[in-house]
Amino acid sequence: MYRFFVQPQVDQRRRAVFGYELLLRKEMDGRWAVPQSFTELPLDKQADLLAQLAGQLKTKATNQVLALNLNRQQAEDDLMLGTIIYLKKRLNPAALTIELTESPSLAEIQKYSLFFHQYGIKLSIDDVGTGSNTFENIQHALPFVDQIKFAMQNLRMSGQAERIPREVAFWRDVAQDYRLEFILEGVEDQKDQKMAEQQGIERHQGYYYGKPRLIADDCQFVNGSC
Repeated sequence: MYRFFVQPQVDQRRRAVFGYELLLRKEMDGRWAVPQSFTELPLDKQADLLAQLAGQLKTKATNQVLALNLNRQQAEDDLMLGTIIYLKKRLNPAALTIELTESPSLAEIQKYSLFFHQYGIKLSIDDVGTGSNTFENIQHALPFVDQIKFAMQNLRMSGQAERIPREVAFWRDVAQDYRLEFILEGVEDQKDQKMAEQQGIERHQGYYYGKPRLIADDCQFVNGSC
């Protein structure tokens, strides 16, 4: 069995949850775990799960954003564009953001931008500054996307936490230069929150606001909680 867990995305200036990142989990031996491959569950089945979750979260009423991750293999699927566009029609008028976890080619990002933006679907590049998502590798894509996300936990896990303020400032400036939304992930405590506020970053995500959680079938989700 597969389900989406949700983690809130917070507008700190407004003190409000504006959306949720959806994180696919698989039930194994009585517990929920990250699948070995996110392509285990076909994208159309993930879209069905997302549409079901949107009903539970009442996103048509709140217009809160649902953010779905796509890796390269999923993005290259010939049926991907149609699946995502059909999903957006099912979610209307609620908002949908597609988070690309790996840098696309110029031709790919031009195609995604052309089709998705026609239907009001936003494009995001996740984990900028990590792995292959360096500025040099994603610069060509920035004019075609709406958002970038920087995950502080990636530097913490690699023992490079001292680089966080400098890297956050760099990617904040990139977002400003390219007129992009910027979400800072990995906000774990008041210290992280204060650092983000000092750098003028309003959109946050992290354990400080809530760990990824499973939404019960009978949950009435209001203002970030059941």
